[in-house]
Amino acid sequence: MRLARPSLVLAAAAAAVMLLASPAAAAVTPPNSIASMGDSITRGFNACGWYTDCTARSFSTGNYASVSSHYSRILAKNSAISGKNYNDAKSGAKAADMPGQAATAVGQNAQYVTILIGANDACTSSEASMTSVASYRASIDSALNTLKSGLPNAKVALISIPDVKRLWQVGKDNSSARSTWSLFGICQSLLANPTSTAQADVDRRDRVRQRVVDFNTQLAQACAAYGPNCDIDDNAVFNYPFVLSQVSTWDYFHPNTSGQAVLAQASYAAGFGF
Repeated sequence: MRLARPSLVLAAAAAAVMLLASPAAAAVTPPNSIASMGDSITRGFNACGWYTDCTARSFSTGNYASVSSHYSRILAKNSAISGKNYNDAKSGAKAADMPGQAATAVGQNAQYVTILIGANDACTSSEASMTSVASYRASIDSALNTLKSGLPNAKVALISIPDVKRLWQVGKDNSSARSTWSLFGICQSLLANPTSTAQADVDRRDRVRQRVVDFNTQLAQACAAYGPNCDIDDNAVFNYPFVLSQVSTWDYFHPNTSGQAVLAQASYAAGFGF
C-alpha cells in the first residue's frame, strides 16, 4: 500500500480547517437585545394569575428562573442584553397585528426577534371565522418586510404554532377542561362538542388542525424567502407532545409555567444556537 503524498495530506488538512471555520460552522454571536411578537402565549397569559398577562414567565422575553426563556439563556452568555427584553406581543392578537408589532420592534432596535402567531387565527368562535391561509401569509410577509427594512442585521426566529388538536386530545376526557372550554367559549372552531364522535365533528377538528399545518407551512416559506437572518423551528413546537399538566387550569388552553418552560426549550433548541 502506497502512502499518500505529503502535499495531498496537507491539502486535506487545510480543507478541514476551512470547513470548521466556515460561517455555517461558526457560533452565532448572542444579541444585545430581544423583542417578542405574538399573542397571549407570548404574553404568558394565565401563567401566574387569573386571566392576566404574566410577561415575566414568557418563553421568549421573560426572566422567571424556572422558565429559562430565550432572554434568560442569552443573558447567561451575554450580559449586555440585561434589561433589553421587550415583549411587544398582545393578548388576542392575530397575524394581522404583526406588522404593527414589527414596527414597534424596529423602534426598539432589537437585534433578535421571536414571532409566535396563529393560534387565534385558527382558534376562533367557529370554523368559518378562521383566518384564510392567504391572509395569514400576507400579514406575515408584511411584518417580515418591516423587520428586514428596519432591522436588516437582526436575527428573526419564527416559531411554529402548537398543534391545537393535541389540546383536544389531552383534555377531552377531563370534565373540568370540557366545562371551561364551553363556559368561556374557548377555541370553539376546534373544541366545540369535545366528546362527539360524529363524522362532522371529526372532520371539523381535522380541518382546523390542517389550517394550523398550512399556517406553519407559510411560516417556513416566508422564512426561506427572508434569507439567512431568519430561522424557522422546523415544527419543533408543533410536534411537541405537550400534556394537560402543562396547560393552565384556569382556561385549559394557555401554557402554564411548566408549559412556558417546555416552549422555551423546544423553540430555543431549534433556533440560531446563540
